[in-house]
Amino acid sequence: MKRLLDGLAAGAGLAVLSPVLLLVAAAIRLDSPGPVLFRQTRIGLGGREFQILKFRSMVTDAATRGPFNTQENDPRITRVGRLIRKTSLDELPQLWNVLVGDMSLVGPRPDVPAQRGLYTDDEWRERHLVRPGITGLAQATLRSSGTEDQRKALDLRYVREISLVLDAKILLMTVRQVLTRGGN
Repeated sequence: MKRLLDGLAAGAGLAVLSPVLLLVAAAIRLDSPGPVLFRQTRIGLGGREFQILKFRSMVTDAATRGPFNTQENDPRITRVGRLIRKTSLDELPQLWNVLVGDMSLVGPRPDVPAQRGLYTDDEWRERHLVRPGITGLAQATLRSSGTEDQRKALDLRYVREISLVLDAKILLMTVRQVLTRGGN
């Protein structure tokens, strides 16, 4: 049921939001050279790798110009990038990842392969019993604050308590976060 609802919501979201997607893509293209989309290898259901899609919010050579994680006032973030991050518009291409089954609307954060060492073997297996989500309990609760241990605990709690009711609560919390605090 969750997969069916994810697919329907992602398809509808892509259709309804297509004008916004086109405007964001045009703004990125006009603001800085390089691709409109950022692709990165992430770990999904069953430990399978997939390419996550996001609107590019940083300069194209950002990986060679600074730390892996962004910092406050990071100079690698473009002008349009600041806006789309603040409003979470950079996440919208992940609806495609949901539509094709790599992700869910709600789930644990999708890990990059380098994060494997943050988890015990049991935690790693448990995390990947479900599809990663565009949003999740950790994002909706902590947003950009909180420690890695707090995020990990909330992601694992989600896996253990997964339900459509919990998904609905997390989606509502996320919408409230984006509307009241301006995204990331």
